[in-house]
Amino acid sequence: MNPADQIRREVRDSKQKIVVLDDDPTGTQTVYDVPVLADWSIDALAAELANDLPVFYILTNSRSVSLAQAREWNLEIARNLRIAAGRTGRRFVVVSRSDSTLRGHFPGEVEALIEGLDFRPDGILLIPFFPEGGRFTVGDIHYVADGDCLIPAAETEFARDPVFGYRHSNLHGWVEEKTQGRTPAHCVRSISLDTIRCGGPEAVAACLDSLSDAVVCIVNAFTERDLAVFTAGLLAAEHAGKQFLYRTAASFVASRCGLEPRQPVTAKDLELGAGGGLIIAGSFVPKTTAQINMLLAETDTAAIELEVQELLEADGTAHVASVVDRVAAELLAGRDVVVHTSRNLVAGTTTQETLEIGKRISESVVEVVRSLPVRPRYLLAKGGITSSDIATEALGVRRAMVKGQILPGVPVWQLGPESRHPNLPYIVFPGNVGDSRALLTVVRALANARAAEAD
Repeated sequence: MNPADQIRREVRDSKQKIVVLDDDPTGTQTVYDVPVLADWSIDALAAELANDLPVFYILTNSRSVSLAQAREWNLEIARNLRIAAGRTGRRFVVVSRSDSTLRGHFPGEVEALIEGLDFRPDGILLIPFFPEGGRFTVGDIHYVADGDCLIPAAETEFARDPVFGYRHSNLHGWVEEKTQGRTPAHCVRSISLDTIRCGGPEAVAACLDSLSDAVVCIVNAFTERDLAVFTAGLLAAEHAGKQFLYRTAASFVASRCGLEPRQPVTAKDLELGAGGGLIIAGSFVPKTTAQINMLLAETDTAAIELEVQELLEADGTAHVASVVDRVAAELLAGRDVVVHTSRNLVAGTTTQETLEIGKRISESVVEVVRSLPVRPRYLLAKGGITSSDIATEALGVRRAMVKGQILPGVPVWQLGPESRHPNLPYIVFPGNVGDSRALLTVVRALANARAAEAD
């Protein structure tokens, strides 16, 4: 039996809602026709629980804040979910979606959810598999693809993140590291590729049935079918009464929902406006820098730099105002514009200082978009934290719909009527996804559509 067919039948029959707490907007990388909320009030959650859609996302953007703030938000959302579920009578499961390169507030967010939901899951399932971005878990080691090579995650640039860095690629050691030894490596369980491929869903269900008392369990996967077989076994275990909390990358959500593959979004699917398109690049990872350089080398896209050191001065208002004027002029002239922060990473002497610097830069980027007097043809935000802040703070988004993906791992939203630019195509482009030509590919496709419209 095709595991995907089995999953869809189980999801349909269970009528459980899947609620995804997303620590930045890039978690919508694998889904379509589902809502994203920036509002976790009881009323908003109850409205989503009551509709017939299988899943909804709650954008917390918690990767941009301190652990204490992330815990507080997760606790509040979990408590509100319990009340909303009581009001609607709808059962639900929770996915804590985070970065496929292992950056994020683990285990703090999961612990807050357990407290707020007031239940002790049998297992916490750790599933960072995300093939669209080249992330694979084999032999309990998490890998990041670099061309034809698989690099252990701890040997990549992502492991040197100033806030969420780590030393272990083996996820047993990673869990021990992130829990500061409270969960020793030998206490972490795992489901191997052999179990998935040789035993099928029945063997997976048997492994999951042996979990208890919120034990952390690693899920290995190298292909979409591996994940589908695992998910089929997971649903069988849940049907038999087991309860789990998921800490995952983006791919698991589509598998757990039983979503069928869909063709990429094209310009014809979007309500593109007039004028130029606006690209905002806040991500500082080398991959983003390479993509910007390629875009500027092969197109006539205007490049306007937000100087980080000027933004960190006592008053960066004049610099922001100057950038706004230049961007507006280019957009009105029909020219695409990329606004990017300085490509050098400015870090503080402590984790908190680094977060504060990031917040200050993000506030300036938000002010540029919020102050623009013109509507762009589309808006593309590069980087997870950047795209969240622009959506919620600059554009006033409270609810958006995910249209699909314009490239693998690159979702497109349609903004809601409450936003500053209703129906604006909003492209959430993760900082760590795609090759050096990926950004160029998207911008060029949208520019070609504009040229075709002119003809």
